[in-house]
Amino acid sequence: MSVEFAVVLPVVVLVLTSLVAAVLVVDGLGRLQLAAATAARAIGRGDESAGRSVLDRIAPGAAVTVRRGDDVVCVEAARAGTGPFSLVPLRATGCAADGGR
Repeated sequence: MSVEFAVVLPVVVLVLTSLVAAVLVVDGLGRLQLAAATAARAIGRGDESAGRSVLDRIAPGAAVTVRRGDDVVCVEAARAGTGPFSLVPLRATGCAADGGR
């Protein structure tokens, strides 16, 4: 009985660690999408400083690109995942009407 437990325990720990890390990656992606969408709305209203502030607050350390064109403002945010998935790039885009129209 103890031999089976000693063999199975590392596998169970590995699976649980992977599940927790996957949840953290999905949470990070959701935060990145929320930050990009909120920043796009703020920048579209003409409040660039509020857009940058929300990005720093919700998704710290994210690389941000702002594109304008055809009465639309798009914010692209990117950063690396966390934990064992730190090599996985996370990207999100949020767009809003430029000028509040």
